[in-house]
Amino acid sequence: MFASRADLVPEDLLGPEIEVKTFHVPAARDTVVVASLVGGGGLISYMRADGSYLHTLNTTEGFERKLIDLGIEL
Repeated sequence: MFASRADLVPEDLLGPEIEVKTFHVPAARDTVVVASLVGGGGLISYMRADGSYLHTLNTTEGFERKLIDLGIEL
């Protein structure tokens, strides 16, 4: 059974060696937390006002497309 873990921050998922960047962008109501992964793709997480997270793991193409949609340039 899969348990939802909205309390896990991106650093908990990725470990300390992956750089995590935080953005406040007009295209998202929540704070956007971004981490590029070695080999392509990346994690885009949304930190909600209550402190919980919604995590999305993206392929290389999906990661690039989502960053463009959000107006984020790494």
